[in-house]
Amino acid sequence: MNRRPVDSNDKAPQTFKDFIAKFPELGAAHEQVANAVDKAGPLDAKICSLIKMGICIGAGLESAFRSHVRRAMQHGATPQEIEQALLLAMNTLGLPRTVMAWQWAWQQIDRDRSDKGGSR
Repeated sequence: MNRRPVDSNDKAPQTFKDFIAKFPELGAAHEQVANAVDKAGPLDAKICSLIKMGICIGAGLESAFRSHVRRAMQHGATPQEIEQALLLAMNTLGLPRTVMAWQWAWQQIDRDRSDKGGSR
């Protein structure tokens, strides 16, 4: 799995794109670490995105969570797989965080579907 650099047409949050534009060396270092992690083991891109969703739920990182929902779908995850992955947070993080993530996930899924002309 090889990453591509962030460009202005990327769906990454504008703040992230602005930060990388101002500090390109940090952006490159971030991508280098991400590429090294991707190559460190046997997990595929879909599974990695689902795992990263869980990490983001625990850390309360909405933007990153949405990004990983989008990436998981790009790598073939279904809405049902995304829901199951986020439901795993329930026993450890509780109902409020799980419901919060469920809302974020469906907002992202619906946004991506409307961009492609689909519906829930």
